[in-house]
Amino acid sequence: MAKLDERIGFIGGGNMAFAIGSGLIGRGIVKPSQVLTSGPHIENLARWREIGAGTTDENNEVVEHTDIIFICVKPHMLEPCTTALKNTYVPSAKDGNKLFISVLAGTTVKSLEDKLTFFGSSEIKIIRTMPNTSMQIGEGCTVYTGNSHVTHQDLEKVHLMLNSLGVAQQVPETMIDAISGLSGCGPAFVYTIIEALADGGVKQGVPRQMALQFAAQTLLGAAKTVLLTGKHPAVLRDEVCSPGGSTIVGVHELEKGNLRATLINAVEKSAQRSAELGKK
Repeated sequence: MAKLDERIGFIGGGNMAFAIGSGLIGRGIVKPSQVLTSGPHIENLARWREIGAGTTDENNEVVEHTDIIFICVKPHMLEPCTTALKNTYVPSAKDGNKLFISVLAGTTVKSLEDKLTFFGSSEIKIIRTMPNTSMQIGEGCTVYTGNSHVTHQDLEKVHLMLNSLGVAQQVPETMIDAISGLSGCGPAFVYTIIEALADGGVKQGVPRQMALQFAAQTLLGAAKTVLLTGKHPAVLRDEVCSPGGSTIVGVHELEKGNLRATLINAVEKSAQRSAELGKK
């Protein structure tokens, strides 16, 4: 696995930031000493210190001392965050080489550029990403897009980082909100399905812990089958549904409960909400 020499910064040390940072350290892409994370309450950054990363309660220190900076605050905190940075900003000869990576839902590249206009270089490099929390176990699903100032080398570094934590793909920015609804929010939908399947098992007399393990493994196995065989899910489903068997009866119940329509609607509403968050 290739390694990066750059220092990696995180403005905001919450769950998504920690999934990325701990994943990069765990897979040897960077050393703990290369990582610096900021947050308003330094006591909340204890888990970062436990993995050897540096911490601070000053965002400007992250900008000053790191080369690749992940912006991991909530979308509504972007304005006060960048305003505070502007008030403490000290120009540096290294500014033109810094790369900002946003994980903010619904926040466009143009909006990020506007918020960071105070930064020394007029050609500030920005990449917008949409990751998901499965990055923490190396099974993430991330898309990204860069502005016109991002170089091919920058994109290679971002791809190395994100692809080491799962699957990563560069896409047009117009697709990102839709993918946010699909893979960004999708893990929560899948956790709900796992819980519901386990509840079904418990109702039929399966012990709770066993039901949860079997439900999760069933989804894992089915997902791997789709990815490794390349078959359409409908084809794989038909292979399980024997004529007059128990599976087709269960599938019928799913259809009566509008499971597919409900999931389609969930992705659509989440994608719409993602776009809305960036406009507030």
